[in-house]
Amino acid sequence: MFDPVHERELVERCRRGDEGAFEELVDRYKDLVFALIARTVQDKSRAEDLAQDVFLRIHRGLPYFRGEARLSTWIYRIVANVCVQNQARPALATTTVSLDDERTGERHTPSAVDRGFRDFELRDRLEKAVARLPANARLLVAAHYLDGVRYEELAEALGLPLGTVKTQLYRAKQQLRRLLETELK
Repeated sequence: MFDPVHERELVERCRRGDEGAFEELVDRYKDLVFALIARTVQDKSRAEDLAQDVFLRIHRGLPYFRGEARLSTWIYRIVANVCVQNQARPALATTTVSLDDERTGERHTPSAVDRGFRDFELRDRLEKAVARLPANARLLVAAHYLDGVRYEELAEALGLPLGTVKTQLYRAKQQLRRLLETELK
């Protein structure tokens, strides 16, 4: 993802208190961190709060980062920990949109379904199905299938054997398939 030599230099600059270096680190990883969290947590403002928590933990933890793993792997681990800790919080209610006209009581039905709407509908179904997965499965699916994180990096970040990560991803994919099949029936 990023040049390992530049990563080490960036970490060293951060450790010396160079706030510009930390801003660079945040700029480099903010999209990745937010994307992982947003696919795990449905509420955007909550996801933003958790992303801030991740970067606060990174800032506090950089003096203790040993550099044995890649910086990105260490960051994935922090994201995973924050998401798992968030899982204990109660879920917020979701708002639904009705096609009923409240004034006349009439039900509106779309006349023609265009390709863009079908794509949107498919993405929406997929996102809803992913949201129904357990938090650890959502994180794995988001990281591997949606953000392209390799099995090995996930295993290292989560402190799990490679085979366990592959098995958990396989099971998450099977569960996702069942959720989608059930919804389409």
